[in-house]
Amino acid sequence: MSFPENGDRQSFCIQFRHNVLHNSSSFLGRTPSGSLVPEERDIAFMRIALELARSAEQAGEVPVGAIVVKDGEVIGRGFNAPISRNDPSAHAEMQALRDAAQFLENYRLIGCELFVTLEPCVMCVGALFHARIARVVFGARDPKTGACGSVLDLFSEPRLNHHATVTAGVLAEECGQVLSNFFAARRAQQRNEN
Repeated sequence: MSFPENGDRQSFCIQFRHNVLHNSSSFLGRTPSGSLVPEERDIAFMRIALELARSAEQAGEVPVGAIVVKDGEVIGRGFNAPISRNDPSAHAEMQALRDAAQFLENYRLIGCELFVTLEPCVMCVGALFHARIARVVFGARDPKTGACGSVLDLFSEPRLNHHATVTAGVLAEECGQVLSNFFAARRAQQRNEN
C-alpha cells in the first residue's frame, strides 16, 4: 500500500476508512433478501463483513470486518483500525457497534446481530454484553484471544447478566484464509527488509 507523498499514514487511513464506510457502493445499502434460509442469510451477511475485512487490509490493518444487522438491515459497519486511529479499542466489532449506536441513537442495540470475520476477543465481547447484542455470528476461530469458545467462552458464563446466541464457523475457511494471507505477506515483507 502506498501513502501520500507527505507520508501522513494516519490521515490517509482515516480518510480511506471514511470513504470505504460511507461512500463505497460496493456494500453500502446492500442487504440480503429476507427470503433467504437462515444459513444463506448468515453467509450473505458474512460476505459483507469479508468485504470490510479486505478494506482493512488495503488500509494496512489486520483484515477483520464486522457489521451490525437489525431486522435484516445493515445498520453498522466497521473494520480493524487500531493502527490508523492509534486506538487499541478500534477493533472491527467496536467500530461496527459505534456506527450502529449512532444510527439508532442508542447505546443499547436490542434485537441486533453482529457478524464478524474473526471470533471476538474479551474486550469486544464485553462491549457486546453492554450493547445487548442478541446474536453473534463469526467466521474464523481465534485460538489466541477468542472469547466465544476458543480460549474463553464468556457467553456461557452464568454469572454474567447478558447472554447472546453464538453461531461459529460461517465462511470460516474464507475468513481464516484472508488473515493467513495477510500475515504471510507481512512475514515475507519483513524477511525482505532484513
